This record gives sequence, structure tokens and C-alpha cells, in this order.
Amino acid sequence: MDPARLDRALTMGAPSALHRIANRVSARSRARKHAYFMATMNPGPGDTILDVGANVIEHSEGDNYLEKHYPHPRNITVVCLDDTSEIQRRYPEITFVKGDGRRLPYPDSSFDIAYSNAVIEHVGNREDQVRFLRELARVAPRGYLTTPNRYFPVETHTRIPLLHILMPKPLFDRFLRAVGQGWAAGDYMNLLSRGDLDGLLRDAGIARYTIQAHRLLGMTLTYTVVWGQPD
Repeated sequence: MDPARLDRALTMGAPSALHRIANRVSARSRARKHAYFMATMNPGPGDTILDVGANVIEHSEGDNYLEKHYPHPRNITVVCLDDTSEIQRRYPEITFVKGDGRRLPYPDSSFDIAYSNAVIEHVGNREDQVRFLRELARVAPRGYLTTPNRYFPVETHTRIPLLHILMPKPLFDRFLRAVGQGWAAGDYMNLLSRGDLDGLLRDAGIARYTIQAHRLLGMTLTYTVVWGQPD
């Protein structure tokens, strides 16, 4: 779960035109997801939000969309693995804490809403992903989480088409290392399908939830999971 490492790799490895297109698509997607967050979670001016896994280094306008656009930034606390000094200067009203989303440093129900955008696929293996979900549900009664669709035809981190679907993960990892994108191999990236999400949520003890598909050109690009949303 290291967004800075991912961003550095993408900046160095992706062709500039492709990277710009991907950033525009990502920015539009995140704007839609933010609107969905506001509509479904309906956060009030006093609700506290724990954002697990923000990007400490930003390379596009779509990065850290919640921190940029949420109307009550003083109510946001961000937990991420990397040093937070740079991002703290950028968002001085927000509280930043260095920590691990699989072992959050807070008591039960410390926040009103747990929030995580495109992080669960980076936290490790399936056991780590279940632990991550349990921690989100433990520290807040309401939760919002997004992740890319494993079966979207272009792998959204490496920009490689189809091979992540056609190859078993060990073979795809070998391919990534061979083409200089080994940063995306191993437990650093475990992509999820709709069925994977259902299984993880069940094992994490989150029984009542909604999964929303966000589409691009008619195909599911990302999934958003919400639970505990207000009536």
C-alpha cells in the first residue's frame, strides 16, 4: 500500500501522451466517484472522515480528490505509509498520520466515515485485504471504498492491455518484471473482481453493503463499495 511508489513508477514508465490520457480518464472517474460519495454517504458538516491511503506525492489533478474538494477539510484525517510532511504542507487544515491501514492506530468507532480510494488492491494478499476491510469497518460505522475492476481490458496501473486477464498472476508478474514494470508485481498489486469483493466483504464481516459499477465505454472501470450509509 504505497501510492507514492506507484506514482513515481507511472511517471517514469508511461509514454507522456498515454499518461496524459490516463490522467484525464482518472480525473473524470474520480469526480464521478466523489459525487457518488457525497450522494450516498451524505456527510454532514460535523462528520469525521478517516481517509486511508492518500497519495503523498501528486502527479495529476485527480490525485487526492477528497482532500481537494471536500467542503469540511478540518474533519478529515489521513493515514498513509509514507512520510506525510510534504502533503501536510499542501493541505494544512487536514490531519495526517503515518500508519498502516491493516493496523489502524485508533479505537473502535473513532470516526463517522472510513474512506479509501483505490488502495485495497495494494495492501497485500487476500488475508491482508480482509484485514484492511475489517479495520475500516472497526474504526467507523460507515464506509466508502473504491477499487479498479480486475476485468477491465486495460490494466489501469501499468496501461498494459488484456494480459492481466489472459495470464495467471504469476505469469503476468514474470512478464511485468521482464518489461521493467516489476514494481507492479507480487503482493503490491492484487486486482479484484466483483466476486472477489463479495468474498472479501463477507469474510471481513461486512454483511450489508452496496457495490456500484462505474463504467467507461460501457465496460466496468471501477467498483465502489459503501456500507452503513444513512437512510
